Amino acid sequence: MISFRTKALLLLSFLLVFSASAQQRQKGKIATGEQDRQVWVKALYKISYPVVYNLANETLKKKMPLETGPKYALNLKSVTYLEAVGRTMAGIAPWLALPDDRTEEGKMRKEMRTLLLKGLKNAVNPKSPDYLNFRTEGQPIVDAAYVAQAFIRAPKALWEPLDQETKARFVEEFKSLRNRSGAYNNWLLFSGLTEGFLLSIGEQYDPARVQFAVNKMKEWYVGDSWYSDGEKFSMDYYNSYVIHTMLVDLEKILADHKKAPVSDYDQALKRMVRYSEYLERIISPEGTYPAYGRSVTYRTAAFQALTQTALLEKLPAYVKPAQVRCGLTKVIQNMFAGDQNFDDKGWLVLGFNGHQPAIADYYTSTGSLYMATLGFLTLGLPADNEFWTGPAAPWTSLKAWTGQEVVKDYKVEY
Repeated sequence: MISFRTKALLLLSFLLVFSASAQQRQKGKIATGEQDRQVWVKALYKISYPVVYNLANETLKKKMPLETGPKYALNLKSVTYLEAVGRTMAGIAPWLALPDDRTEEGKMRKEMRTLLLKGLKNAVNPKSPDYLNFRTEGQPIVDAAYVAQAFIRAPKALWEPLDQETKARFVEEFKSLRNRSGAYNNWLLFSGLTEGFLLSIGEQYDPARVQFAVNKMKEWYVGDSWYSDGEKFSMDYYNSYVIHTMLVDLEKILADHKKAPVSDYDQALKRMVRYSEYLERIISPEGTYPAYGRSVTYRTAAFQALTQTALLEKLPAYVKPAQVRCGLTKVIQNMFAGDQNFDDKGWLVLGFNGHQPAIADYYTSTGSLYMATLGFLTLGLPADNEFWTGPAAPWTSLKAWTGQEVVKDYKVEY
């Protein structure tokens, strides 16, 4: 006869096995697009909130940590805060451009937009403790361009609501950048895009900076969607961090204002679409991707060109929006579901997937890391868009490694 103690132990054992089995079933359950979107929103909010909240409350310079890699070589306090703000803005702009609604996400989005608009006034107010430096150093050429790109991506949400004084101050800050020049590589696009934004709002702009950027990028195109970053090719993610996305945005402005033929924009877009195929294919079956090249501390910014292509609804026919969503959701979960990439106050830490300061570049500080938001651009598509409503689908490498049909990959001539 089985004793009560034995029965109790057997029952406990059964419950433990059942619980473990239930957890496994839950892990294996296919998530819906709505659940995937919640993962994206939660991660983007977690990343960007410290920057936006503190800028709004004039405590960014007081609260943001100043972490650098071992060989850091810039004037840290003169550049890192604008880095954090510009890069965060550029990533969250499409999301903030969506209309208000009464969902939990809608409340978060409205809160973030309200805080950012408040913070933007502080950013260019010389009397504010969080007045950002555009006037000295070379690095602000870069991050002013991300501020401008945010305004380009969400003009009605982030530019038009600003008061006239704040707008005038931003214009003045952007024009102040003209007394400096940057590196002879992707940096040309930073100057070009900032000037392109001035053109888009009817301000005096420098056509020489715009044309030089466009001409050099055409010259540096090496084929099959890849641009050389300067005269020599670098195998890294700068085609996604900067080149494709800023060039497409700039060419669109030029075409809209009849400063360049529409065919130039069409060509730049085709090249970005082709490049997005590479980015979709490098997502491993497990939802990881290679950590190679410069600036891997920018994390999910590696997928900016893919998310911008999806945001524009220009994905290649065989690349279904749902497979991009599912692949990137796995990447986002691997990168941000835990706290390995955040300090105890919620700020990003130097590293790729964890605190790994040794891989930081000589120009990388805490503010630099907020490029990560650039991998979330498709949150600018509403929740009822096919990207979010389509049934879960395997991405290319998952199909390839599980014996499913995969479309062949060949070079293209654009």
